[in-house]
Amino acid sequence: MKTTNNTILITGGSAGIGFEIAKIFSEAGNQVIITGRNQERMDKAIAGLKNTTAFVGDVNNAEDVEELVAYLNKNFPQLNVVINNAGSANYYNMTEPGINAFAKASEEILTNYLSIIRLNEKLFPLLTKQSEAAIVNVSSIVAFAGRASTLPTYAASKAALHSYTNSLRIMLENGPVKVFELMPPLVDTEFSAMIGGAQNGIPPKQVADDLLTAMQHDDFEIHVGKTADIHDNFFPLAAKAVLAMNGKL
Repeated sequence: MKTTNNTILITGGSAGIGFEIAKIFSEAGNQVIITGRNQERMDKAIAGLKNTTAFVGDVNNAEDVEELVAYLNKNFPQLNVVINNAGSANYYNMTEPGINAFAKASEEILTNYLSIIRLNEKLFPLLTKQSEAAIVNVSSIVAFAGRASTLPTYAASKAALHSYTNSLRIMLENGPVKVFELMPPLVDTEFSAMIGGAQNGIPPKQVADDLLTAMQHDDFEIHVGKTADIHDNFFPLAAKAVLAMNGKL
């Protein structure tokens, strides 16, 4: 897929992985639109980016999503890439008394899974008008194998996103929309600080670089860093299993 002269929406684009993706794609000659909930953070992000517009809104809020979709249709009818990067994580022991795992899991499943389904569905009409388009869902290494002690329900939400992405790719394979999944390991961002991202995480720029390269070569499932080790050692036939379940082998 071409990686220049696109119009790209990036949710959660004001910091971390989203910001680095916005930076590398905007510098490669693309028009970028980033979303985020915090006006101050969005203003700061825009100041450090080229060819980028900000839309303040919450992907979990149905009204905000409707406004975003209307804004894109009016101002960026050429939109052809959607990168679903916004995420939510709770680091906790789900067996601890009074922890309210249900509330934490509900937030994660809405942000990391259901909100992506909603936004994708509302943008299908715009994307399918383009000669070439893409959806990129950002999941995680824990979609393959969860960290029970710290990320139990976050991992479950990312596993759901991984399964959905596989199905979406098959359903859209005969049209103009290509479906990618970006699967980072631990990354050094504010998002992962509580679980040692600063000490053990890879730079977010590495994730953005790998996404750009993968899109250029139509590598649809992108195993960044240690994710490749987990996949290659324990899940090397996973992609074939999906094809077999769908009568593709």
